[in-house]
Amino acid sequence: MSSNIKDLIIVGSGMGGALTGVLNQDKETLILEKEPNLGGCASSFKHHGYYYNTGATTLVGYEENHPLKRIFDKVGYTPNLKRSSIAIRTIQNGKVLDRVKDFETFLKALDEVYYHPNNRLFWETIKTLDELFWQLKSVHYAKHSLKAYQKTLSCVWELYGTFKNLLFKEASSYINEVLPNISKEYQAFIDAQLLITVQSSSKNIPLLSMALGLSYPFHDVFYVNNGMGQIFKELLEPLNVQKNEEVLKIEKHKNVLLVKTRKEEYQTKNVVINLPIFESFKLFDDYDSYLFYEQFHAHEQSAFVVYLKIKSKEKFLHHYQLILNKQIAHTTSQAMFVSFSDSEDTVLSKDGYSVTISMHTNVNFWKQLSISDYEVQKHRTQTQMIKEFLACFETLKAEHIESFFSATSKTFQRYINRSNCGGHVLTIENMLRFPACTTPFKGVYHVGDSVFAGQGWPGVALGVEVLQEELKRRF
Repeated sequence: MSSNIKDLIIVGSGMGGALTGVLNQDKETLILEKEPNLGGCASSFKHHGYYYNTGATTLVGYEENHPLKRIFDKVGYTPNLKRSSIAIRTIQNGKVLDRVKDFETFLKALDEVYYHPNNRLFWETIKTLDELFWQLKSVHYAKHSLKAYQKTLSCVWELYGTFKNLLFKEASSYINEVLPNISKEYQAFIDAQLLITVQSSSKNIPLLSMALGLSYPFHDVFYVNNGMGQIFKELLEPLNVQKNEEVLKIEKHKNVLLVKTRKEEYQTKNVVINLPIFESFKLFDDYDSYLFYEQFHAHEQSAFVVYLKIKSKEKFLHHYQLILNKQIAHTTSQAMFVSFSDSEDTVLSKDGYSVTISMHTNVNFWKQLSISDYEVQKHRTQTQMIKEFLACFETLKAEHIESFFSATSKTFQRYINRSNCGGHVLTIENMLRFPACTTPFKGVYHVGDSVFAGQGWPGVALGVEVLQEELKRRF
């Protein structure tokens, strides 16, 4: 057992764990990572000589007055980024729509593809709500202490003061009011965009969540040179990071937490868990922890990802969304999100483009299959996805594909300790029951996309800032 008592141990090096770690590098901080690659869902990896991004392929929120930029600036880190002039190109039934930052350019293109007389009213409202949110001064959500509840109440008060009754408006209701008789294609476009950012269609979310999800292309969208994992490699270089060291158990003692791995036992005053909160019960054996964690349940949504190495001289955008007319086997949406590595990326684009194609799928479907049937059905989904991908890019042929393989929820569980895609969707009904970064247990905290504040770099970075406020009371 290590006799040195750490100020802070972080379990997992994903977005939340890495950002929390770098903000506390002046303390005795240790990051424990199960895998050889840093970054979790946002890591990069090597397979048969080629490099790929595991999941996340876009970086949003690196701009003034946003939490990610504030954190990077505070620690003096400048990521190696390339701005995407077109955030994402949507292709549906042969129609093409580019999501760009300039509002008027986007609106003109939108009217040509999905015309509606109220398009300006709808999208101006969406953009305004997003801008108002990122101007809020006291965004906070925490529980289990008087001060935490006081700061949370102050945040709710500011939210209501800013958004008034729109705060409680349902997204689907707003669409029906402002875009009456919306076409099926247009509705599919909106829902496909939301599936990328908030992991839900417009049926299950409040208007504010929809506004934040649809507005990300109105911000700067970046490509990370040399792979998303490069950020974690550079950001965490000064810290004490132990890779290939999985945390098995956390024991709560009177004045210390005992963190056990396969290699060592560590003592710490505080632990931040960067695993999905609904998976974290596995780390504790005591009854109080069981009662606390049993209220959080894993959701069924995950991703099926096909990884390709493609040799082509054609220039591609960084990101595409392909909205299909038919369901691909064992998927739960009709939208494919496609990411190409930048042609000038000397790591990911060495010997051809590194491409990921992802679709939503159901966790439980893959869990219940036998070993033999699992391989059969995985091959079936993979084949159909590649076929639809090639159909949307006429200049690409099967012979351009040098290598391909795929991953299901079982694959992600094995490598990054999570089978689910993101956390539960934040709705009006579960708003006050949503998990927070704090727990009832002294020194035990959570971070990441399964607790407040949400998906992707902007949401996780915002959650890290909230966690940091709570940690200040311990340091």
